[in-house]
Amino acid sequence: MSARWRRQSERGSRIPTLFITWVTLHIGRWAARLLLYPITAYFLVSAREQRAASRQFLSRALGRRVGWPDVARHFHSFAATILDRVHLVVDDVERFDLRVHGLDAIIEKADQGRGCILLGAHLGSFEVMRMLASFTDKVSVKVMMYEEHNARLTRLLYSFNPKYAESIIALGGVDVALRAGECLNRGEMVGMLGDRVAGSERTTRCRFFGEKATFPAGPMLMASMLKVPVLLFFGIYLGANRYGLHFELFADEVTIRREQRDADIQEWVQRYADRLEHFARLAPYNWFNFYDFWAEG
Repeated sequence: MSARWRRQSERGSRIPTLFITWVTLHIGRWAARLLLYPITAYFLVSAREQRAASRQFLSRALGRRVGWPDVARHFHSFAATILDRVHLVVDDVERFDLRVHGLDAIIEKADQGRGCILLGAHLGSFEVMRMLASFTDKVSVKVMMYEEHNARLTRLLYSFNPKYAESIIALGGVDVALRAGECLNRGEMVGMLGDRVAGSERTTRCRFFGEKATFPAGPMLMASMLKVPVLLFFGIYLGANRYGLHFELFADEVTIRREQRDADIQEWVQRYADRLEHFARLAPYNWFNFYDFWAEG
């Protein structure tokens, strides 16, 4: 089990976070984006572990030697998506240029009144899923997330829009599956991420960029238990104010048989890993797992 991401402390302090947030809301996104360059330079110099992880991933995804400009671009893309979370939380979505792919897949399930799991990853912006409301009012989305990770930023976002907390299903509680099931029974979409392992949850090892990596089995186990369709979702940052929203049907039903539980879990998670690798190759600078993803733990 790889828990390296949970050991990485929340970098920065409250004052700089408040300052850049104030700049983006009161002066403009353009002004805050100028601040991303010195921020990127700071982390490029000081974040040794994250810098090594960036090089490790990009060398696999790009298939070539990776230099400082690549790592800087990687860090800048991450910082840009974090900054845009502020606008997305306060529903300031009109400033973004959206390119949507596969929207019919999610609207079809909504028309059937079926709740679905929206399975994503730390690839691009999962928060950009809030932009769904710009295209259809048929879809209500709840997001499962660990609130204690990046807790400072999460609390700040709550202060801007108290309703934001209502869309969150906090992971770590004993009633998580129950709350998710209630949402799905109402025909809502429940978003979760399938690429990071946390706590003592069940895991499986899958091929990913040519080598075995550890993935959580939880999303597939939940989909199998609740018997709901699974749609993949990736919100790819394209630079400036542009995002590509990708929806793709993963399975109408995930079946895990008791007599060959381990094999079925591994097969389903491998399918997810294959699609994640496909999108990560299309947008390598959107990969935001800044730790040794292939370490066995």
